[in-house]
Amino acid sequence: MVSIVLAGGGTAGHTSPLIATAERLREATDGGVLLTCVGTPKGLESKVIPAAGLTLRMIPPVPLPRRITPALFAVPARLAGAVRQARAILAEVEADAVVGFGGYVSLPVYLAARLAKLPVVIHEQNAVPGLANKVAARFAKVTAVSFPGTPLPGARYVGMPVRAAITGLDRAARRTAARALWGFGADGPLLLVSGGSQGAVAINDATVAALPQLLASGVSVLHVLGPRNIGSAPEPRTDAATGARYVPVAYVDSMEDAYAAADMMLGRSGAGTVIETATVGLPTVFVPLPHGNGEQARNADFLIEADAAVIVPNADLEAPRLVAEVLPLITDPDKLAAISATLARLVPRDAARDLARIVLQQAGER
Repeated sequence: MVSIVLAGGGTAGHTSPLIATAERLREATDGGVLLTCVGTPKGLESKVIPAAGLTLRMIPPVPLPRRITPALFAVPARLAGAVRQARAILAEVEADAVVGFGGYVSLPVYLAARLAKLPVVIHEQNAVPGLANKVAARFAKVTAVSFPGTPLPGARYVGMPVRAAITGLDRAARRTAARALWGFGADGPLLLVSGGSQGAVAINDATVAALPQLLASGVSVLHVLGPRNIGSAPEPRTDAATGARYVPVAYVDSMEDAYAAADMMLGRSGAGTVIETATVGLPTVFVPLPHGNGEQARNADFLIEADAAVIVPNADLEAPRLVAEVLPLITDPDKLAAISATLARLVPRDAARDLARIVLQQAGER
């Protein structure tokens, strides 16, 4: 039996491709694979990876400050301790290869794998790579990327691994049943709003301010505010004149249902959201996160170039701009259909399968 260690965590942007790749590793080996995931107690992985039926081992997070602060001087000792713990996990499960998806947890695992002389495969989700993957790209056997042109040495464009529930989604066939999950009717335009797994205050505020005009125009809204923000959400409501509904929720476990219910989306341009919405053909207005290393501002470039998405800077997202971008499109079924058809042609359909094959090949060549 082959033993693969998967490292990644922090946000859905790292955990979703990890889970998708794990699914394909199991399929490709007919279950003849031992999968061990490594995360930290602080990340989303502590919830979603066990929920996916995967074994999760924990090591301490080692944040890497972007500026010179007192915390920077503690990094070497903390990193060394995390590497020791990661190396112990690799030895315990007799790992044949490591595949990492970035985030704080990945760097210690990459370094532990190098010390143990194990093959490392990295997957970079964003158009602008993170620090852990920049370091690992120097010694990785394969560097896979989600977007063409990602600036990493030896980058191989395979696309973004997404779950089979996404790649196999038929939005039209699932639409009525998906809408019923949140009490929406089968007819009428529906806008999905989500700021990612943690929510986004700017997107939430603009959406709430735009609600009266959206509902009066017959547009229903499924609003995913994030667990920390749900307490400030308005009450669910239905417009008496149009019948359009507003439904706020903290989190959606099965985003494929939300994608199937919606005609259009407003959200952050994290790599996972960009690729998943393109894969299922859901027209989207993207609002890039205004900080970080700038990757969200770049992730949707290929969609913008194909006239298949809209970018609105975070600072510009106020209710009038939201309404101006959303209403003309969501009320035009022909335009929505044309964009959906374009989106489906722009991304590799099964990157998870291709990445799983790469990982198994490296494990076999050890």
